[in-house]
Amino acid sequence: MAKFKVLVSDPLAEEGLEIFKKDPDVELVSKPKMKPEDLLKEISDADALAVRSETKVTAEVIAAAKKLKVIGRAGVGVDNVDIKAASKKGIIVMNTPDGNTISAAEHTLSLLMALSRNIPQANASLRAGQWDRKKFTGVELYSKVLGIIGLGRIGREVAKRAKSFGMRILWHDPFLTADAAEKLGVEMASLEKIYREADYITVHAPKTAETKHMIGAKEIGMMKEGIRIINCARGGIIDESALLDALKSGKVAGAALDVFETEPAAGNPLVALENVVATPHLGASTEEAQTNVAIAIAHQIIETLKGVDIRNAVNMPAVDAKTLERLRPYLTLTEKLGRLQSQIVTGHIQEVEVDYCGEISQEDVPALTLSLLKGLFDQYSPELVNYVNAPVIAQERGIRIVETRSASALDFANLVKLRIVTDREQREVWGTVFGKQETRIVNIDGYDTDAPPSDLMLVLTNNDKPGVVGNVGTLLGRHGINIAGLHMGRKEEGGKAITLLNIDNAVPEEILKKLSKTENIIDVKLVKL
Repeated sequence: MAKFKVLVSDPLAEEGLEIFKKDPDVELVSKPKMKPEDLLKEISDADALAVRSETKVTAEVIAAAKKLKVIGRAGVGVDNVDIKAASKKGIIVMNTPDGNTISAAEHTLSLLMALSRNIPQANASLRAGQWDRKKFTGVELYSKVLGIIGLGRIGREVAKRAKSFGMRILWHDPFLTADAAEKLGVEMASLEKIYREADYITVHAPKTAETKHMIGAKEIGMMKEGIRIINCARGGIIDESALLDALKSGKVAGAALDVFETEPAAGNPLVALENVVATPHLGASTEEAQTNVAIAIAHQIIETLKGVDIRNAVNMPAVDAKTLERLRPYLTLTEKLGRLQSQIVTGHIQEVEVDYCGEISQEDVPALTLSLLKGLFDQYSPELVNYVNAPVIAQERGIRIVETRSASALDFANLVKLRIVTDREQREVWGTVFGKQETRIVNIDGYDTDAPPSDLMLVLTNNDKPGVVGNVGTLLGRHGINIAGLHMGRKEEGGKAITLLNIDNAVPEEILKKLSKTENIIDVKLVKL
């Protein structure tokens, strides 16, 4: 039997490399810091690729791989991997979500304390031969309010440690229930409450279209005078230009940054400010974390190549190849139903009910539920969501999962019904698969429809009156937004209706506001699937 070629293109701890070297079925090729053209050559016959954050696994790189079966990221974030391109080729993408949790949390607290006591600045001053105690007078953490945006694994560890300093913890996470928050000893809060009341704000959210620049000039304007901001999550969550202005004006007393919109951050004007503490993306840079993720990804890659197990895959559940091929369109459907619900429902989710009806009820539905939960959580969870940790995220947030099967699928061969219960409302979405691949949204809250889920959709609740569609189409057309499909559903003439629009490009916030004020429009949601 030919050996599996494992290509390691980023620096990996020796403990991980040793696992590859000792396996008789593995041919290890370790070439960190390759040029892009060299990577394209080396990956052509590789069975597996192990990376950290430096290698950009683009669609071009994936296209050049003729035998590639698995891409392993030794770390949490996989934003340097084109997951869509990998999935199209059937390549498994996996990460190591637990290996650097403690390191990232400890680094957040290190920056928090360094920022409070001006430690880097005082150290630099002392090294320059000065003894200026008054200039570096700091502030205590005791009794201060810490706002944590995103309470995933890292956020939880930060909260535990911050509580030991006597800090009051406000958290914002759209999926954490009040009961789960009480157990953690933190207070539920809206983003607005955090902005108004916090003395410190730390972000632990993923970088998505929704979280990009989630803290900008408007949000900073809502904050206390002298707020201090920490970011050890992802560059781009904070609008750096807005932060720069606020630091210069004194609105923000200080910032501690481990991540930047563009890295390396040499030349970034934020780094030059005296009231900024900055580190070069060191959140996971401890000896323990580097060792942990290297060992974990080595074992995961080998087990996947040998068909023993698939762990921490971000783009597929753990089922055999034949079942996976049969379930693929349903995995697509359930993930999109979860994504749709996450963007139209309001309030904190308390219960997820899913009913598999007809032919699909005889399949491996737990795998489909994992896909559904992944779609439900992955846009807003502070940690990268995969098929392994999705149910854990639900459990940690106190969300009840109810899974049922029904023989009858009404007028369909198969039907998936997803009902979400929050502390404010209940919403239900149904989907089906026509033929072998065609997915459809066939009902929203009792309104029948027949809409193919597309990357971008507008979901409108409106009064069933003449001129609604024309007014919406005119407004979108005036701003260069093309409608690719239109699907409507109503229960009775003249009552309320649901309108689903497949659109080719995103709708800016100001246009969404205009749409919401259009005559007979009750609610507008831009949905990204």
